[in-house]
Amino acid sequence: MNNTREVDVVVIGAGQAGLAGAYHLRRTGFEPERDFVVLDHAPAPGGAWQFRWPSLTYGKVHGMHALPGMELTDADPARPSAEVIAEYFAAYERAFDLRVRRPVDVKAVREGVDGRLLVETSDGTWSTWALINATGTWDRPFWPRYPGQETFRGRQLHTAQYPGPEEFAGLRVVVVGGGASGTQHLMELAPYAAATTWVTRRPPVFREGQFTEDVGRAAVALVEERVRQGLPPKSVVSVTGLPLNDAIRQAIADGVLDRQPMFDRITPDGVDWNDGRHVDADVILWATGFRAAIDHLSPLKLREPGGGIRVEGTRAVADPRVHLVGYGPSASTIGANRAGRAAVRDIRRLLAGEPVAA
Repeated sequence: MNNTREVDVVVIGAGQAGLAGAYHLRRTGFEPERDFVVLDHAPAPGGAWQFRWPSLTYGKVHGMHALPGMELTDADPARPSAEVIAEYFAAYERAFDLRVRRPVDVKAVREGVDGRLLVETSDGTWSTWALINATGTWDRPFWPRYPGQETFRGRQLHTAQYPGPEEFAGLRVVVVGGGASGTQHLMELAPYAAATTWVTRRPPVFREGQFTEDVGRAAVALVEERVRQGLPPKSVVSVTGLPLNDAIRQAIADGVLDRQPMFDRITPDGVDWNDGRHVDADVILWATGFRAAIDHLSPLKLREPGGGIRVEGTRAVADPRVHLVGYGPSASTIGANRAGRAAVRDIRRLLAGEPVAA
């Protein structure tokens, strides 16, 4: 245990949620490296944004909200979002002297001694009174399983590996998934691919009108109710539907967004439906979303029978030392900011020996 370092708070992850939490710790008097530490397994600043495909320019990003205390200004909408946001996050870390340690892989969080938690990492072990878990979802892409999947002779890839549309020139592409990524991929691919087919488990829901604060609050409330019940969180988009903008309308009119029901099996050269239909394919692109990257918390046994972690605000109900930010209702850029502030408020109460229950 001699190599175990002690702090009051460990922050895991330096994306939007982790940086927001670190900012509020710093702002309320916690010193980095002395009172708290930020551990990030990415090779550089930028969170998951640094891994996004080059064709996702900053102008195409939906709802990127500034980090607390420092606006993102004068960003060129034509530049890749991976570059713009990585530079912004790097400048933010410098401005507030957050001293993020990277690359550090967190292997497990388990019970320590005297009421502390042990955070086991590739860079040694940390002992802490409280944990802000901000690990997001990018590291856990969800790959559905379908009969015949292993026989497919073409290429299968997930949104997390999407390289941009040029690589699909002249190919027949099946895009699976009815969320924002799936529709973006389709609209990008269509001018390059020989053919595209769009399949989803459920008919997509397109939302008319402005995304108002009331709409946003209602959507977040529905996601929040799931995590209160200990169910795995769904995305806010799954609740709100897809915005019906001019680009979407044009893609529908052009036949690009012509949704087909989910196929029943995969064959060596394409996909089949039980009604006898077949589509030839060179590529299957799974735009099927992500799951929360929380396996390192398994030793704490926080999961409920429903498969998720029951959360009140940001606090794990089963262990008030653990706060999940960027999880469930706070898995948006503005939600992550608010969650970081709320987590730090509760942690200050915990460290002061005050009640933290809502």
